[in-house]
Amino acid sequence: MVLWVFGYGSLIWKPGFDFDEKVLGFIKDFRRVFDLACIDHRGTPEHPARTLTLEPKEGAVCWGIAYCVRGGIEKERATMQYLEKRECEYDKKALVKFYKVTKSSHVLPLVQSLICGCHLYRFISTPDIIANRYYLGPAPLEEMARQIATANGPCGNNRDYLFYLEKAMLQIGHEDEYVTELANEVRRVLGVLKDNKAFDPHFPVKPKLSLIKTVPLLQEATVLDSR
Repeated sequence: MVLWVFGYGSLIWKPGFDFDEKVLGFIKDFRRVFDLACIDHRGTPEHPARTLTLEPKEGAVCWGIAYCVRGGIEKERATMQYLEKRECEYDKKALVKFYKVTKSSHVLPLVQSLICGCHLYRFISTPDIIANRYYLGPAPLEEMARQIATANGPCGNNRDYLFYLEKAMLQIGHEDEYVTELANEVRRVLGVLKDNKAFDPHFPVKPKLSLIKTVPLLQEATVLDSR
């Protein structure tokens, strides 16, 4: 049995679990968005951070790293338990297909140089601000930047999460324009805040959310991350 874990956020630079292989690739028809609240890692209930989830977008390509976990059901279960705790703001899982680029046809159009991988699992956040208290939804760029610039939690501040992601995407050779634009706006906001100490944003999170449902391990599955 094999477990595939696809990282599109912090798992790119900090997987946090043992793996046997990693592969650069992408999924189709989804894009990163900073629409998910984090209240226990890089934010608090009073001032939640903004972290990643995925939203459907036809024609989009989301690059990341797929990690292969081999070694039997116990190793897979340990990995899933770790990820369930780390990705606790998600409330739904769904299947997605992963693609990787071959080494032999790098000069051909991308669609001609792909090997289609297995169907994969991913964690997602239900885009419903009533049903899912962790879903913040979209906001103007400046508003998101102010929230990210000022949020802090037990695992660090929100802006470093964004800046690490920006750097990681450059290192794997697939810059994300949305991430870069948001990071640049956060830098601008940080510059303004140096001269304006009175800024104190507040982004409340709704009080209740049922725990994420546990999905039985499949023979081949992938999990996606937000942090």
